[in-house]
Amino acid sequence: MDTKQRLEELKKRDALAEAGGGSERRERQHKEGKLSARERIELLCDEGSFEELDKYVAHRCADFGMAEQRIVGDGFVTGYGRIDGRLVFVFAQDFTVFGGSLSESNAMKICKIMDHAMRTGAPVIGLNDSGGARIQEGVMSLAGYAEIFLRNTLASGVVPQISAILGPCAGGAVYSPAITDFVLMTSGASCMFVTGPDVIKTVTHEDVTKEELGGAMTHNTTSGVANFIARDDADCMAMIRELLGFLPSNNLEDPPRRASSDPADRAEPGLDRLIPPDPMVPYDIKDVIHAVVDDAYFFEVHEHYAKNIVVGFARLDGRPVGIVANQPAFLAGCLDINASVKGARFVRFCDAFNIPLVTFEDVPGFLPGTQQEFGGIIRHGAKLLFAFAEATVPKLTVITRKAYGGAYCVMASKHIRTDVNFAWPTAEIAVMGPEGAVNIVYKRELDRTAPDNREALRREKIEEFRERFANPFVAAERGYIDAVIQPALTRPKLITALRALDTKRDTNPKKKHGNIPL
Repeated sequence: MDTKQRLEELKKRDALAEAGGGSERRERQHKEGKLSARERIELLCDEGSFEELDKYVAHRCADFGMAEQRIVGDGFVTGYGRIDGRLVFVFAQDFTVFGGSLSESNAMKICKIMDHAMRTGAPVIGLNDSGGARIQEGVMSLAGYAEIFLRNTLASGVVPQISAILGPCAGGAVYSPAITDFVLMTSGASCMFVTGPDVIKTVTHEDVTKEELGGAMTHNTTSGVANFIARDDADCMAMIRELLGFLPSNNLEDPPRRASSDPADRAEPGLDRLIPPDPMVPYDIKDVIHAVVDDAYFFEVHEHYAKNIVVGFARLDGRPVGIVANQPAFLAGCLDINASVKGARFVRFCDAFNIPLVTFEDVPGFLPGTQQEFGGIIRHGAKLLFAFAEATVPKLTVITRKAYGGAYCVMASKHIRTDVNFAWPTAEIAVMGPEGAVNIVYKRELDRTAPDNREALRREKIEEFRERFANPFVAAERGYIDAVIQPALTRPKLITALRALDTKRDTNPKKKHGNIPL
């Protein structure tokens, strides 16, 4: 075979690989509102930057007539490209080839790029659209999944890992995305579950649809498995690109900074009037976040799950920061099981990748109730405490209003190594709210008072307690609050503190790893 023939053979194989399962199946994808694997990669990566690896790999299974069904590439597209000029490694499952099922061969393809990512210190992005393990290959397919799970685990905290669920993701296939840092799903097209509706109906007699069981909204609102919901594939690729703009390429780098035209000394007078006079009246903590961060832009994570806590990324002075904030507009900002786990997961991610943490605190305590206690709020609440205490990145806290009881300690208090703690004059820092405290502290006096005068005395004592203890100045006198600040000046105060902490170095005791209360 001469050179010309070799080149023709190369073109032929390229065409076969790029055809995947054929135009008819690709068209079926389009009718379902889904793009092909290669179309997704084109949208994800900078134009012309993607370099494919293992394009000609085929499966090696000879059972069940598979020897006659060998498709070039075997249904997975793997390689590396650039996003905003930065190196990323990508794999995309092609549903048009054997339903995107995982074989021994394409598991090897994924493992290869994950190994490359670890050696070069670059993020890994998985575009999932698969029916799961290839049944015809039996244990070899399962072994392939386990090899991927191992690499997900070893890469955790070393390079960012992002999973987009763009179609089905079932059975053992769900555990790779579950280990990764962020999971995105598309509305109406994607689903995730360990066991599907048919199996559930047989075993538990529950009747449930795929969408109800594992659709994008289910996992964004009820289970918390997914962090983002996108309108379609194109929207999902845009969200991944935006997310990566806040993240470093690996744990040895700082997150990328950008020039900011938003003045660092900008005051926001509206914050002086934001807190309602009545401590029982809610307000939206996102109004505080938008007022303080660069260009009022906040990239929220887990927006639809555990709404009593808000987490996400923003920039201050052009520098990415992770925001954690109690939301008084939902469940009064109480911490519950879901909020604790959501917050802890986000805090640990930011700490692993050198992203400073800014906490806005307005928390009346942990949510009471038998459901919370029986569900293990003690253990789950301890996760958030553990995460904040363990974090060594720059940590700043602003108490806007309530900071009561154990929740005060948990929300990045001075006592768990937070670097700078601010409070607004409206802050109330106490073991509990004035109403509850008076019922305990003055119980005997109230009991001895005539019923007609008891309520008046109680209101008097509540006001007395509020004036004496429910303010930031007692804590400031002890040094637990570094400064009581005018709300309007929150942005410049935070930026000045972040600049001072730019060279912060802190470590944890030498150990294999901690034992977070899982």
